[in-house]
Amino acid sequence: MMVKGASGIVAADVQTILDDVGTAMDSLRGTTLLVTGGSGFLCSYFVETIAALNARREGPPCRLIVVDNLRTGTASRLAHLADRADIQFVQQDVSAALDLGETVDWIIHGASIASPTFYRRYPLETIDANVTGTRRLLDLAREGVRSVLYLSTSEVYGDPDPAFVPTPEEYRGNVSCTGPRACYDESKRLAETLCTIYHQLYSVPVKIARPFNVYGPRQRLDDRRIIPDLMQCVLHRQNLVLYSDGRVTRAFCYISDAVRAFWRLLLSDANGEVFNVGNDEETSIQGLADTLSAVAAEVIGPPRLPVERRVSEDAQYLTDNPQRRCPDLRRLRGRFPWEPRVPLVEGLAQTLRSYLDVSP
Repeated sequence: MMVKGASGIVAADVQTILDDVGTAMDSLRGTTLLVTGGSGFLCSYFVETIAALNARREGPPCRLIVVDNLRTGTASRLAHLADRADIQFVQQDVSAALDLGETVDWIIHGASIASPTFYRRYPLETIDANVTGTRRLLDLAREGVRSVLYLSTSEVYGDPDPAFVPTPEEYRGNVSCTGPRACYDESKRLAETLCTIYHQLYSVPVKIARPFNVYGPRQRLDDRRIIPDLMQCVLHRQNLVLYSDGRVTRAFCYISDAVRAFWRLLLSDANGEVFNVGNDEETSIQGLADTLSAVAAEVIGPPRLPVERRVSEDAQYLTDNPQRRCPDLRRLRGRFPWEPRVPLVEGLAQTLRSYLDVSP
């Protein structure tokens, strides 16, 4: 299911990103950028950023190659850009050989299956994208790219020891290699290993980002992660349903904040380094539901929707579910002039408006 009418809000988010990253993006002009998973929720924002940058007509454009197999990505997200001469769309799985017929200067590798519902449905495909796909792109990078950004995940930490929350990049993780999340968690960990080895052996200029619970406009309503699930309830004016006791915590990061950090990483010299990217405003899932109920009453109107708890029909729904998740952002803050700017209330309101096709 595609998000309805998000273009105005997405355009405002993209303008925020461009205003923040500023002249650092000038180095993209006249070069070629490859984005994998470009029709996905998160990576579509990279495509929109380049489209907006090129539209300013200040010098030669950045040529953009967007690769996506559309297994979980949605072609309609970027349909409005289909006729752009500066953007090429390639429908292909990244685990297959990628013959572009040209060199690229930059790579953002975001192709993956990130929703637990979908990666449990496609476990081998998830491993292929994260491991084989990553290695193929690193081999491509050996031909002389300027920079590679690999989008990993906070799932590499598993269920962290409470003593390591907020979780620093040095934490080695508490991850099951046989549980229902293992196909994603462990293949992402191995992909980070590949990035590190290619940097050590071949000086590939790769940076690793570990996003923490990024959300916002364009996230599929059938994604089955917590914010889209609750948004579905709001849109149908139903009780907000939690399939847990609501006590676990997460730190949700609005997409424009995350993408601002990703661009800074790609355009930096932080080769071989790993960075948490997120918002360290930790909240319980119960707190999230209560906040969204209040936001919905403000955006749509009363009454506030109640929160109810149910038991999932999926017996493994909560298996290996981390109890707390919150990033330690000191490394990112120390290296770049960056802070998360969008508090949860504001981000949820923007996201809800995007689904409702209401101007911000």
